[in-house]
Amino acid sequence: MLSKAQVLSKLKTVIDPELQVNIVDLGLVYGIEIVGSSMVKVKMTLTSPGCPLSFVFDQLVSEAVKTIKGVSEVKVHLTFDPPWDPAKMSEEVKLKLGWMG
Repeated sequence: MLSKAQVLSKLKTVIDPELQVNIVDLGLVYGIEIVGSSMVKVKMTLTSPGCPLSFVFDQLVSEAVKTIKGVSEVKVHLTFDPPWDPAKMSEEVKLKLGWMG
C-alpha cells in the first residue's frame, strides 16, 4: 500500500539546484495526497513566485515519485498561498544556510 511516508522519502531526493538542499527540508512541500492506488498529488511552493525553475521542479518531483512501485501518475500543484519563508525550513537547513530568523 502506497504511503505518504514513501512519497516524502522520495521527495527528499529532489534537490533545489540553487540552494543544494532537498525540497522537503526547505519547507517547499505543503501537502501530499494519494488518490486510489497509483496517483499522487503534491502541493508545493517555490522560494519565490518568479522562480525560473518552476518547470524543473515539476519534472523532478514527478520523476522521483514515479520511482515508487505502483505510482503511474503524479500531479504537481504549485501554490504561493501561503508564500514560502525561511521559517519553514528544517532546523538542520537553517543552520546549514546560516539563517538566524
